[in-house]
Amino acid sequence: MTRIMIAEDQTMVRQALVALLELEPDIEVVAQAATGDEAVAMAVRFRPEVAVLDIEMPGSSGIEVARRLKRDGFGGRLIIVTTFGRPGYLRAAMAAGASGFLLKDSPVAELAAAIRRVAAGERVVDPVLAAAALAEGESPLTDRETEVLSAAASHDAIAELAGQLHLSPGTVRNHLSAAIQKLGARNRAEAVEIAERKGWL
Repeated sequence: MTRIMIAEDQTMVRQALVALLELEPDIEVVAQAATGDEAVAMAVRFRPEVAVLDIEMPGSSGIEVARRLKRDGFGGRLIIVTTFGRPGYLRAAMAAGASGFLLKDSPVAELAAAIRRVAAGERVVDPVLAAAALAEGESPLTDRETEVLSAAASHDAIAELAGQLHLSPGTVRNHLSAAIQKLGARNRAEAVEIAERKGWL
């Protein structure tokens, strides 16, 4: 019996996944979570063999949860599921320690098979997304440029950005300018949109 946790913020989707996976004779859902922080707490408390993490959750994303769990010595395997087939997300998930990466429109039988394979020590990645990630390549942005551009998505004023990031306004402008240029964008908003679409933010 493989003990698993499901972390998904949409209650109906989570409950449907739980109900369908519990029909599998060799899978037992031992924990559920609706937020990233809850997922970390439940994983620590119940120690599932496989944690299935939605990428978009309130608080911490599935990728951030994966990073935290691996950093804290979680011994189970991690599968990231997402609505968004962004190559950058796949790269980030694998870098965070995930063993599986599936799109949410995959059949539940495919998820169940992935859980079994990941529990057995294999890696399972959506093949179309894997090919796209290889074709896309790495993000051209530095860590600092990524941080500044990510913060720029929710702040309009350079002064606000500078204050939040503890940088001078000139430094923030320089990083934004470099990111815009590297992404071939016309402005900051377009740079954010391109980076998000590719899964680099």
